[in-house]
Amino acid sequence: MATLRNLKIKTGTCKRVLKELYSYEKEVEREASKTADMKEKGADPYDLKQQENVLAESRMMIPDCRKRLETSLADIKETLAQLEESNQQDGPELDEARKIIDEVETLFKTSEA
Repeated sequence: MATLRNLKIKTGTCKRVLKELYSYEKEVEREASKTADMKEKGADPYDLKQQENVLAESRMMIPDCRKRLETSLADIKETLAQLEESNQQDGPELDEARKIIDEVETLFKTSEA
């Protein structure tokens, strides 16, 4: 049985994972820039190797975040559908959930293109 409370929790989870994904993407950009700068300046090979490891770790987190976001999106859609079936069509929680669903689906569409 889906409740508004469950929907609110799942919406919050989806928001958090989306925020994490954006954060990791920014971190990858920042670390890639730092790695390129170190290569350009001829940094110590050990330091460069460590920086490349940091960059690789950051890159590995993006697919994990995307997978968790897909799972979270499926959960929120299922809960929203159950609530709509039980004749709860309006409310701030439902509007917020629809907004997050649109945002995540847009993100997935733009990253596939």
